[in-house]
Amino acid sequence: MDGTAADGRIDGSAADDPFGVYVHVPFCSVRCGYCDFNTYTADELGEGATRASFADTAIAEVHRMAEAVGPRPVETVFFGGGTPTQLPAEDLVRILGAVDDTLGLAPGAEVTTEANPDSVDATGLRILREGGFTRISFGVQSAVRHVLATLERTHDPERVPQAVRWAREAGFDQLSIDLIYGTPGESLQDWEHTLDQAVALEPDHVSAYALIVEDGTAFARKVRRGEVTMPDDDETAEKYLLADERLGAAGLGWYELSNWARDESAHCRHNLLYWRSDDWWGIGPGAHSHVAGRRWWNVKHPAAYAGRLAAGRSPELDAEVVDDATQRMEQVMLRSRLREGVPTSLVASRGSALADLERRGLVDVDLDRVVLTLEGRLLADAVVRDLT
Repeated sequence: MDGTAADGRIDGSAADDPFGVYVHVPFCSVRCGYCDFNTYTADELGEGATRASFADTAIAEVHRMAEAVGPRPVETVFFGGGTPTQLPAEDLVRILGAVDDTLGLAPGAEVTTEANPDSVDATGLRILREGGFTRISFGVQSAVRHVLATLERTHDPERVPQAVRWAREAGFDQLSIDLIYGTPGESLQDWEHTLDQAVALEPDHVSAYALIVEDGTAFARKVRRGEVTMPDDDETAEKYLLADERLGAAGLGWYELSNWARDESAHCRHNLLYWRSDDWWGIGPGAHSHVAGRRWWNVKHPAAYAGRLAAGRSPELDAEVVDDATQRMEQVMLRSRLREGVPTSLVASRGSALADLERRGLVDVDLDRVVLTLEGRLLADAVVRDLT
């Protein structure tokens, strides 16, 4: 393993640098047509990759992680998927407990799970909170039934306030709502209604992403056959501006292109690890990791993942070492998405391009930082191309 010491430890893994753990739970009740994540329904999986056995398999990788990077306090843990709450709450708590037992959770650690509104109940949420989870992110996507049907989401929008109430009663410190805009057939009024309903839930954090049609998905095939028509760029931009306006009026300020929070304490600290190119270890099939300039990813299929760990082997499929040029480019790409901006030192070589972007009102520049303006946020991909 390039970058790994003979005893299995990762060279350059610094105990005092920020460190997070991502746990990928690959199970879903149905596969949404737009999703290209590494997820599986129960009838797509064979022996050795059941929900019942997943916690023990993931814990086996937790122990491998601890041998490679420990001792190293974990500042954030994020359970994503898939739908993590397809597993019993007790299993999620066991996996978190293994992370705490082997590496240790830092004081005030942020521990998040994603959840669908129809995959939780009051008892399970209470078990998660008592077991150390501090933050929950509900995949709401839309408050409009026909939009949810197009997205093939399974929950009833009327269930969302109940799930949120259960989470608040369980004592979660932070509650986040995930939204999607730009679904075919979604009017501006539909999106406005979704935003109004989201604000009424009084979340601490909202993520709002434009629907992207990924190659190979069922949704992409529908678009190719002309069965659905994606909105044009102007409509998508209008919906982004509406989101920024409505969320801002409700006291939620943007801190990343697609994320708004009540205040700095409600920022998703785990995602900030990604955007700042800090270190994290990904547990689970297909999970990606980045530690000390080395990036690797696990085998994708849950049965192959489980088989490797059962045999005492690493689930790693492949890896790369990030060179200085690539690291700089990625930092510009990721940090430019943040309200804190890109350090000017990272883009000093792009002086003329930077001056042009500032003249066009797409960025604000001071001595230390380059920050996207609202217009720049709408054209972020083009701005990043000019800066890299």
